[in-house]
Amino acid sequence: MQVTKDWWRGAVIYQIYPRSFMDTNGDGVGDLPGIAERLDHVASLGVDAIWISPFFKSPMADFGYDIADQRDIDPLFGTLDDFDRLLEKAHRLGLKVMIDQVFSHTSDQHPWFQESRRSRDNPKADWYVWADPKEDGTPPNNWMSIFGGVAWRWEPRRGQYYLHNFLSSQPDLNFHNPEVRQATLDYVKFWLDRGVDGFRLDSINFCFNDAQLRDNPPKPASERVGRGFSPDNPYAFQYHWYNNTRPENISFLEELRALIDRYPGVVTLGEISSEDSLATTAEYTSGRRLHMGYSFELLVDDFSARYIRDTVSRLEAVMTEGWPCWAVSNHDVRRAVTRWGGPSAPPQLARMLVALVCSLRGSVCLYQGEELGLPEADVPFEALRDPYGIAFWPNFKGRDGCRTPMPWTAGEHGGFTTGQPWLPVPAAHRALNVEAQQADAGSTLCAVRAFLSWRRREPALVQGGIRFLDTPEPVLAFLREHAGERLLVAFNLSAADADVALGDIDARAVDLPGFDLGTLADGRLRLPAYGVFYGRPGAARE
Repeated sequence: MQVTKDWWRGAVIYQIYPRSFMDTNGDGVGDLPGIAERLDHVASLGVDAIWISPFFKSPMADFGYDIADQRDIDPLFGTLDDFDRLLEKAHRLGLKVMIDQVFSHTSDQHPWFQESRRSRDNPKADWYVWADPKEDGTPPNNWMSIFGGVAWRWEPRRGQYYLHNFLSSQPDLNFHNPEVRQATLDYVKFWLDRGVDGFRLDSINFCFNDAQLRDNPPKPASERVGRGFSPDNPYAFQYHWYNNTRPENISFLEELRALIDRYPGVVTLGEISSEDSLATTAEYTSGRRLHMGYSFELLVDDFSARYIRDTVSRLEAVMTEGWPCWAVSNHDVRRAVTRWGGPSAPPQLARMLVALVCSLRGSVCLYQGEELGLPEADVPFEALRDPYGIAFWPNFKGRDGCRTPMPWTAGEHGGFTTGQPWLPVPAAHRALNVEAQQADAGSTLCAVRAFLSWRRREPALVQGGIRFLDTPEPVLAFLREHAGERLLVAFNLSAADADVALGDIDARAVDLPGFDLGTLADGRLRLPAYGVFYGRPGAARE
C-alpha cells in the first residue's frame, strides 16, 4: 500500500468492535474473518482507516482489554493468518488499519503476571505495581478503581497488594521499570513489522503512577463530573493526581515515537482521560510524542452549542502543535443519538451528528452503526455481560447498550450470526439494517456516504482552521478555511426550527442529499429541526 505522509490529518477513522461486527463461524461472537467479509461496506462509506478494538489472546473479563498475550490472536477471533488476510484486503480497498494497544495493564492470566505474583525475588517481581500494606493491613493508599472499589488487590503469595486501576483481573504494569518499557516497545514492533498503519492507545495516560504512592486528594461533590464513568462511582470522589498522568509518561511517549518514526506513515492516537483532558491532549501531542489525541469531552450528556464551542475552542487555545481527533460515540458510552436525542430521536439527528463531528478541525472516529443512526440498545439485566454495568445496576447500565451486534439484514439476529449472539440484537436495530438502508436512497446510510464523499473533496473541512461565530442556542456555527477556500458551517441542535442573525455574512448554499438544509438570506440563517447549512462565503455585504 502506498505510504502517504500525514494521511491521518483530517482522516475519518471507522471504529470496529470485533465482538459485534460480523460472526462467520456461528458462535455468536464476531471475528476477524467477519471483519474482512464486511470491509467492502466500510470502504463504501468513504472513510480513510479502520480502528479495530482488541482481538488479542484474553480471558475476556473486560472483553479483550485484559490481554494475556500481546502478540497472538484470541481463538475467539481467529488466527494471525486471519489478521494478515484482513490487513491485505483492507490495504487493497485503500483502508489503513489501526489496532488497539493496551500498555498500562495486562490480564492476571498473562505469563508476566503469573511469574511476578509468585514471589518477591523472581525475574519479573518488579514488573507490576506491588506495595506492602499499612501496619493495620489496609491498602497502601486511597486510590480507587474506575470499575468500583479500591484499586488494590491482596496477593497472599507475596504478602503484598498489587495495583489495578480497572478490574482486579487487570493488574497495572510498573512502567518505572525499564524492562517493562522495553517489552512494550518490543511487542509494538511486532505489529509494526506485520504492516499495521497505526495504533489507538488505550488509557495512555495511565502508564505511570506516582512512585511514592501518595494519596489522591478528595474532590468536592460539585466537581464530581464523570468522563466515561458513572457519576455515583467513588472514583469520581478524588482528584487523580497520583494514580495517572504522571510527568514520567512524557519520556516514554518520546521513546515510543522514536520507534514509530522508523515506519513511514504509521500514526499514534492516544485515548486520554485526566483531570484536564484537553491540556493533557495538548501536552501529549506536542513535539515528537503522539500524533493525535482524543478524550471524552464530546462523549458526555451536555449537548449545547455553548459546550461544543467552548470545548473545541479550549483545545484550540492550548494545542499549538498537535492534531485533535473527535468522537461523539464509541464502545464505552451511550450512543450519541440516544444520549442527545432521547429514545425517539429522528434520523435527522443521526445525520446531523455525523456531519457535525466530521466538520470540526481535526480527525474523526466514527463508531460502527453511526452510519445507520443506531440508537442505544436497552439490554435487560439478565442479558448484561459488562462487569461495570452489572456492578452499578440499576443506576448505571454499563456499556452493553452500545456494543450490541451490527444489523446487516432484517433477518434473525440482524444477519450478524447463525448462532445465538453474545448480546441481543434489538428489533429497532434490525429495522435500520444495512441491506434495507442501502436500497433506500433517502436513508441515513446513503446520506452519510454522500456526505463523506463530499467532505473528502473539501480541503477546508479536511485540513482547514476553525473560527466559531457568536450564535445563540441552539445554533452552532463556524467558518473553516484552508488555502483561500472557505466554508460557513451551521447546525441546529434542537428539535424545533431556529432562526438567527449572522450580520453581514453571505454564502452560497451547498446542496447535501439526505439532510434537512437551512437557508441564508438577508443576513438571517433559518434552520429546520436538526438542520444543517454549508455555504461558500462571498464578499461581505456593504
